Amino acid sequence: MTIRVESLHIADARRAPMRAVDRVEAEAGAGLVGDRYHGTRHRHVSVQSRQQLDEAARRWGAPVPAELTRRAVTLDHGAVPTRPGDRIVIGDVELEVVRKAAPCRVMDQVIGDGARRAMHDLGGAVCRVLTSGTIGVGDAVDLPDAGPSA
Repeated sequence: MTIRVESLHIADARRAPMRAVDRVEAEAGAGLVGDRYHGTRHRHVSVQSRQQLDEAARRWGAPVPAELTRRAVTLDHGAVPTRPGDRIVIGDVELEVVRKAAPCRVMDQVIGDGARRAMHDLGGAVCRVLTSGTIGVGDAVDLPDAGPSA
C-alpha cells in the first residue's frame, strides 16, 4: 500500500497557529516556504505519521490532532524513519532525517495534559530539505533508506 501525504500544516511564526495548506514549496537548504523554520540551518521540515498519532491517541485515551503536534507533514500510515541520514522522498522532494522529533511540553498545553507522554517515541522526525519542489496532500511517499529504526 502506497504511503501518501495526509495533511500539511505550516505556521508563519514560532507560536502562531498552524494552518492547513494543500501544497507547499520546499526549498533545498532552506525548508518550507512560508513556514517559521524556513531559512533555519537544519530544522527545515518535521514529518509524522497518522498511524503513530493513532497509537498516541490510544495511549492517551483521546484524539491527537495532527495540526496540534506542530509537525508540518503528516503521512497517512507507516512509521517515519528517525535515524539521522535516512531519506524520505515526497514526489520530487528529497528529505534527510536530522533527528527524532521529540514531543515538547507545549503539547500538554495545547492538546491536553498527558499528550506529550503519549507521544513519546511517536513524534516523527526533523528533516532537512535536499531537493527543491512542491509537496502536496495526496503525494506518494517513498522511504528508500529506512532501516530497522523506521
